[in-house]
Amino acid sequence: MSDVIYKIVTQALWLDARGKGVFDGAAVDLADGYIHFSAADQVQETASRHFAGQTDLVLLAVDADRLGDSLVWEPSRGGALFPHLYAPLALDAVIWEKPLTLGADGRHQFPEL
Repeated sequence: MSDVIYKIVTQALWLDARGKGVFDGAAVDLADGYIHFSAADQVQETASRHFAGQTDLVLLAVDADRLGDSLVWEPSRGGALFPHLYAPLALDAVIWEKPLTLGADGRHQFPEL
């Protein structure tokens, strides 16, 4: 599995998490009981399926090794294994954060992952 996993969050949620010192998750994460993440080869499809057209987004790169046993890879979309964190995200596990902007074609513009 990947050493780096990715999370797409709204700017408002991320600013709140930075103020609190921990990210508890978005509404969907709280409803499901874990924080949804994506691997590098999954995150662009996650953006197009769940965040299409949104402009207020931040992409987080997270060191999966720092999450310990609370990170579980489980089958999801089409049987693919997705990383799920069964704990709040400690901010010291975040490697970087970058704005996830829309291109002229309406698709999110990703940095090289």
